Amino acid sequence: MIWLRAYLFAGLVAHKVVWELLKRQGAPPAKRQLSTRERLGKLAKQAILIGILVQTLFLDVFPIAEDAWGLRVAGTAIYTLGLLMAISARLQLGSNWSDIEAAQVKQEQAVVANGIYRWVRHPIYAGDLLLLFGLELALNSWLVLGVFVLAPVVLMQAVREEKMLVRNLPGYAEYCSKTWRFVPFVL
Repeated sequence: MIWLRAYLFAGLVAHKVVWELLKRQGAPPAKRQLSTRERLGKLAKQAILIGILVQTLFLDVFPIAEDAWGLRVAGTAIYTLGLLMAISARLQLGSNWSDIEAAQVKQEQAVVANGIYRWVRHPIYAGDLLLLFGLELALNSWLVLGVFVLAPVVLMQAVREEKMLVRNLPGYAEYCSKTWRFVPFVL
């Protein structure tokens, strides 16, 4: 179990490192005062991340089964798929990426419609949901049900972003007509 926890933890750290490194590669973000809601959102995300890291390393929270070998294998596979999907999508997005709190179109931004974006408009969101679902299964935790609570929130965020991008990014409406939001041929 220690190797599994180490693998899961390393993946979470790799995910965060990729985001932080790529965030710093672009032009420095314009300094602006965050609203109370934005500050609370960032704080909540940080608290959840810390909680997930602590759970991954040390805690058995709300175990599903005593013999969870099958759950752990399936969860690890789903986690790995989600991790690879989110990281590869972030790399493919390159300088077109914008922090979720900023929700803006940059001057030089263009529609990315290659790689995984050829099939899915929001592979980072989809990958992160798979990552969390797989993580909790691999940890044999009923917290896996939290993904079903989180998914509608992510869907609403994606829809808000799409509306903004359709208004402000040339070619995005056409791109939407050719791709699936999260899962090719399904959603």
